[in-house]
Amino acid sequence: MSKETKALSNDMVQIAEDARALMAATADVAGEKVGEARKRLAAALERGREIAGDVRDRAIQGAKAADEAVHEHPYQAIAIGIGVGALVGYLLGRRCHRND
Repeated sequence: MSKETKALSNDMVQIAEDARALMAATADVAGEKVGEARKRLAAALERGREIAGDVRDRAIQGAKAADEAVHEHPYQAIAIGIGVGALVGYLLGRRCHRND
C-alpha cells in the first residue's frame, strides 16, 4: 500500500471518528436543525461504511482473480512481468541518460 493510500485511509478513519464524536457530543442538544444534521451525518457514515465494504470486497475479488490467472498461466505472467520490467528499465535508463 502506498504512502498516499495509507494517508487517505488514516484520514477517512479520523473523519469517521470525529463524526461519531460530534454525534455523541450533540446527543443532548435539542433542536430541529441539530436533529436533522445528526440524521444526515448518521446516514452519511452508514453509506461510507457500505462503500468501504464494497471497495474492500472488490479488491479481494480482483486479487483472487489475479491469483487464479497467474496460477493458470504462470509462464505468461512471468513473461509479462519481465516485459514490464524491461520497459520500465529502458525508460528510466533513457531518462537518466538525458539528464547527464
